[in-house]
Amino acid sequence: MKLLNTKIPAFLLLVLMILTASTFAQAPKGNTTVSGTLQTDAGKPLDYATVTLLRAKDSSVVKGTLSNDAGRYILDHIPAGRYIIAATNMGYQKSSSSAFDVNATQGTITIPAIKMVAASRNLQAVTITAARPLIERKLDRTVMNVENSVLAAGNSALEILERAPGVTIDKDDNISLKGKQGVTVMINDKLTYMSASQLATMLKSTDGSTIQSIEIITNPSAKYDASGNSGIINIKLKKNKMSGTNGSVTANASYGKNFRDNTSLTLNHKQGNLNVFGTLSRGDINRENNIDIDRVIDSAASKTYFKQNTSMLNHVHYNNYRVGADYNTSKINTVGFVVNGDYTNEYNDNKSTTFLGKTPAANDAYQNTFTDMLQTYGSVSANLNDKWQIDTAGQELSVDLDYSKFKNNSNAKYDTYFYRPDGSNLMAPLFLRNQTPSNITIYTQKADYALPLSKTVKFETGVKFSSVKTDNDLQAQINNGTTFVNDTSRTNRFIYDERVSAGYINLSKTFKNTSIQAGLRAERTSSTGNLITQSQVVKRSYLDFFPSVFINHTLSDKHEVGVSYSRRIDRPNYDNLNPFRYYLDQYTYEQGNPFLKPQYTNTFELSYTYNKTINVTLGYSRTTDVSVEVLLTDSISKATYQTRANLQKQDSYNININSPYTIAKWWTGNINFNGFYNAFKSDSLLGGTLDNSQIAFNVRATQTFLFGKGYKAELSANYQSPQAYSIFKLRQQYSADAGISHSYLNKKLNIKLSVTDIFNTRRNNLSTRFQSVNLDIRQKNETRLGRLTLTYNFGNNKIKARQHQTGADDEKGRVKSGG
Repeated sequence: MKLLNTKIPAFLLLVLMILTASTFAQAPKGNTTVSGTLQTDAGKPLDYATVTLLRAKDSSVVKGTLSNDAGRYILDHIPAGRYIIAATNMGYQKSSSSAFDVNATQGTITIPAIKMVAASRNLQAVTITAARPLIERKLDRTVMNVENSVLAAGNSALEILERAPGVTIDKDDNISLKGKQGVTVMINDKLTYMSASQLATMLKSTDGSTIQSIEIITNPSAKYDASGNSGIINIKLKKNKMSGTNGSVTANASYGKNFRDNTSLTLNHKQGNLNVFGTLSRGDINRENNIDIDRVIDSAASKTYFKQNTSMLNHVHYNNYRVGADYNTSKINTVGFVVNGDYTNEYNDNKSTTFLGKTPAANDAYQNTFTDMLQTYGSVSANLNDKWQIDTAGQELSVDLDYSKFKNNSNAKYDTYFYRPDGSNLMAPLFLRNQTPSNITIYTQKADYALPLSKTVKFETGVKFSSVKTDNDLQAQINNGTTFVNDTSRTNRFIYDERVSAGYINLSKTFKNTSIQAGLRAERTSSTGNLITQSQVVKRSYLDFFPSVFINHTLSDKHEVGVSYSRRIDRPNYDNLNPFRYYLDQYTYEQGNPFLKPQYTNTFELSYTYNKTINVTLGYSRTTDVSVEVLLTDSISKATYQTRANLQKQDSYNININSPYTIAKWWTGNINFNGFYNAFKSDSLLGGTLDNSQIAFNVRATQTFLFGKGYKAELSANYQSPQAYSIFKLRQQYSADAGISHSYLNKKLNIKLSVTDIFNTRRNNLSTRFQSVNLDIRQKNETRLGRLTLTYNFGNNKIKARQHQTGADDEKGRVKSGG
């Protein structure tokens, strides 16, 4: 306890320093407003260019903004001094005004129009050096640009995702957005079609150096699949934009309590109409996880108190690959393919000790369970795509064909020994074995068409068909004293088929200061869950409609508001439908529910943006038949098991505030605050009425420092307050990370050093007191890690201006990873 008490004040001090940093080093404010316009060399307004007010004497940054759609910019509250206006925009040379003076008596100053010259007129090649901010707000999404982040180096995709605004990950690697589970995770705009556990495994084995950005879409349009009640998280992988041949090699070593390492090689070749790319990565992850569970089982005869400690050692070795090509068959047509796959071995060595007693202090008996589990994950996915730009007005047609095959296998053995308090044997040991082969096959076909009806009206439509089949075969054995025989209570086979046919229409209209988009998506779902051993079949077929509306209005140059509505669905994952039992010991296991129903969510959002930087979002959603994790007890066997159940509804209110800021030219930061109120209600759960609600918040602050010759440092802190979920009360979490990087050899070699969870404070603790469930869980993962990452870039690192302006960025990435 003394050690913990010394850590908490240090951590809180660090958070206080970060959160209050923006109040220091501020320049004095004046009363003068400086305005002007930006024009192309053809005399047309240049919108959304970056405008920066610089001190004339040292070029230090005073203030910044963006030009509006009329090319106009406004900088207010400028103190007396001598300044220069600098303007930059992609595809144009940097331009600046003449130096001018501001004195205290001036109300407004109008700067003569600044001409912006297209870069292609004077440049044969452009070297990209500007860095995007870590957190960027766009019209319908928040973007976390992790490509050049120091803290992203050496982390897995799951660890990076945990740092995204409004995202939290619980003890079982379930992903929540703004306090709500039911997130749809996409990779390069494509669904992963994986269960929660498979998705977590895949994200853990995805090298963070291959990620370009993470997009948070809380209220998606009808163009997107309707699944995901709390929104979509889209992970964008890096894509080659450079001509010639280039690549990079990354090596990372990490150490906490255990050693980890990973390496990756990326190669790209772009010449003429052909772009070929490939990535190979491998890694070894060793981690430790400790869980303490205290629970009370109240049977008809008496109460039994359990105190359980489980130590889990996890060893993962993975190999991933991704190869593909794009070819421009003409100026208006591009075809491409991507093949990617992985092979992962995961070994779990767990030891669980459980003490049982009739009173909390009693130790009437105890048992040790040793678990050895070897799991293998293999997958291959292929994508074939064609994009046809029908005309220069923006009419286009794109087609995607996808095939994915996942082949997973698990071999586990559970050896349990029973003892009296004095250590003598209580009864014969229990030996269990099981093998669980699993096969998943996925086919998808998708077509999207866009037609501009005028300069301000755009029509979009599309269709999609998907087919998913999973085959899970649990082969279980129990030792009868002499040999292993079939365990009929656990052996089972579950086959699940799902087919979804979907179509959508979108219509958008842009007025002078207002843009409106309305859409409707229809999805027909047919599913069959076949529990073969028990001759139990669950069939469902339903048609749903999912409307969406988005309205954005510009009040003035600095003020924008928006309102949106959408309806969404979450179908049960096939592993949640699978009724197999997965044991920690005979008193603790996990089991699926084949009778889960889909949940539906209606979401409303109101947004406000100030000066293109500070973003405030208010949201409300209601989810009916909400699917949540619950813990149930069996008073006869005295077992506690985790499953999923449908509650009647969940009401969620949230507010999100995101603000980047610049304190000095060398010091920038970002603060993201997410407050929410979740209320879970059901009048028929475990024979009682559930009403579990709580106000909660999450705040994350990140600072970036530039110093010396090319040094970059990042400091990040996160705090998550206690919150309610399902029948549980989740405890607070907090942590702090830091990192530093420097480049050598003309920026070809980059070295990054970072530490995550510096004070080792992050824990996953929860409790519940509902009906017969009385339980406390305390979990500590291996979160404090020191990392050293080396990246070497080779080959051509320049972008030809003509090629950059062809719009290659608009092509969708084509990858579907598995694990």
